[in-house]
Amino acid sequence: MAFNYHFSAVRGLQAGREYYIAMIPLGLLSKLFSSEEEYLLPEHRAQRSINELRIPEIRDYIVNNPDTYVFSALSASIDGDFSFVKSDLDENLGILQVDMSAIFLINDGQHRKAAIEAALKEKPDLANETIAIVLFKDDGLKRSQQMFADLNKHAVKPSKSLSTLYDDRDDLSNAVKDVISNNPFLNKYIDKEHDSLGKYSSKLFTLSNFLRANQRIIKHQPINEEDRIFLHKFWGCIFTKIDEWKQLEQKQLCKCNLKEDYVLTLSIVINAFGRLGCYIYAEQIDLTKLNGLANIDWTRCNKEWLGRVFNEQGKIIGKEESVIKICNLIKMKLGLSLSKEELVKENEYR
Repeated sequence: MAFNYHFSAVRGLQAGREYYIAMIPLGLLSKLFSSEEEYLLPEHRAQRSINELRIPEIRDYIVNNPDTYVFSALSASIDGDFSFVKSDLDENLGILQVDMSAIFLINDGQHRKAAIEAALKEKPDLANETIAIVLFKDDGLKRSQQMFADLNKHAVKPSKSLSTLYDDRDDLSNAVKDVISNNPFLNKYIDKEHDSLGKYSSKLFTLSNFLRANQRIIKHQPINEEDRIFLHKFWGCIFTKIDEWKQLEQKQLCKCNLKEDYVLTLSIVINAFGRLGCYIYAEQIDLTKLNGLANIDWTRCNKEWLGRVFNEQGKIIGKEESVIKICNLIKMKLGLSLSKEELVKENEYR
């Protein structure tokens, strides 16, 4: 007498092969899917080995957002006997009957599955919630390996800018987006979708880099109202005290000249402003000190940027120590004192 799993399923067709979509209770995942042995060589596995470091982050996402978490479907193959019993209403709707001795092998989604199992230990009531699984007939190791390669080859991770724009869970990201939306200059010139700007982009900065600059200022979560107010005021000063920004808005300076002739749009300079903001906020320095930004020579030909922004060959250095050295110069121009770490960098520079 055969014993079967019975899944309500939808039947489809891809590349001449039937596949099935079923809803599986989260509590059943560990019973259906056995993990491949970690000691097997990669060429003998149909999946990559589990990266244990990824599990806590995904687990916490589920546990901390029980009312709003969302997961895409898992993909799996069935190695064993199964049959599809169509319904009277539609030949592609029915019951998928799978022999209990069959083996289910995950082709895509093993980290989600492992994180769900970890989350269930903390919140057992999630067991009755479901996840969609796309099920294929197993056609051997080579086919499973190819499925894994195909499913992952064309997956494109969204840009950090777009992820920040769409993510409402992060306190600082929300504060940064609020700063942008309330600052006409930033709202006009920040690219909210891409992490790098093309040569002919109409934007000057990316959301991802602007977020990194703000992460230098506010290093704790959650942030409070005082933090939010400071970010608004600080960036408001940065983009009103520097004459080149005004000239751009008044069409006295074009974007291409601003990008080519000045350092103001470089990511390391924006991050240096973030470092400056951290110091001003921590030391509770009056923002009127930023008035001195108008007196700094921001042109690329200013020799003071050599060794800070550019190397001897004229290439952008782009390292963390460059952010420190740029911030050092700005602080000295504003009459602000340097920390011990900053003095060390200045001595190295000289």
